[in-house]
Amino acid sequence: MSVGSGTVLDRILAETREAVRRRRELVPLDPAPLDRDAPRSFRAALAAPGIGVIAEFKRRSPSAGPLHEAPDLTAILGAYERGGAIAASILTEEPNFGGSLQDLRDARATSRLPLLRKDFIVDELQVYESVVAGADAILLIVAGLTDEALRRLQETARTCQLDVLVEVHDLAEMDRALEIGADLIGINNRNLKTFTVDLAVTEELAEEIPSDAVGVSESGIKTAEDVRRVRACGINAVLVGETLMRAKNVREKLEELLLKDGETE
Repeated sequence: MSVGSGTVLDRILAETREAVRRRRELVPLDPAPLDRDAPRSFRAALAAPGIGVIAEFKRRSPSAGPLHEAPDLTAILGAYERGGAIAASILTEEPNFGGSLQDLRDARATSRLPLLRKDFIVDELQVYESVVAGADAILLIVAGLTDEALRRLQETARTCQLDVLVEVHDLAEMDRALEIGADLIGINNRNLKTFTVDLAVTEELAEEIPSDAVGVSESGIKTAEDVRRVRACGINAVLVGETLMRAKNVREKLEELLLKDGETE
């Protein structure tokens, strides 16, 4: 199956593959021994009762530019923990999002939360890098990978004791995720062609998630009402980045998102 649609995603994937090719020349692909701390279960954190927030550390985006004047990773992750986040997502892509594997290493040293490495994973080398840098889970984007690559990368990650969040945008991608046995499914509400965001995407696709799998709604979560809306679809967790990174008080914003039904600020 071919992938990509002539969008920003295609450009980023091409850049990523070239960067990985260069790293492979410098670093032999040798998965053993992999030096890592005991993994924290990302999946178990998401599967807990109720709906939780995966709070993302994200320096910038291609469309919005810098999200914070001088983001302090330690301070922000501390606020995420105190505010009740169940896990943290660390965006490590550098050319377009300003992230790095060092952010992931620092997060591992700083935070007790399970950590998702959010990047454009296209090669086993990135899986091994994720392990060594301290990830507990990785993201695989169905739109950017063939079926064979999806299956291979998921198997590699699981062998390395990494959970795998498989991201989909439509029904066709959901079918592909289910075909490889994905048990952590992220529904991205952002259209990759137009960059518009619509929570109706989660409402449409959530009913396709098997009862033994965990569902995550990504993009466009800004208010407690948004959280309640996707919770009503049976979603287990929401991934929130820009809303938190732009907040004047990160902890208060996170606590606001987690308000229970019937509560007020």
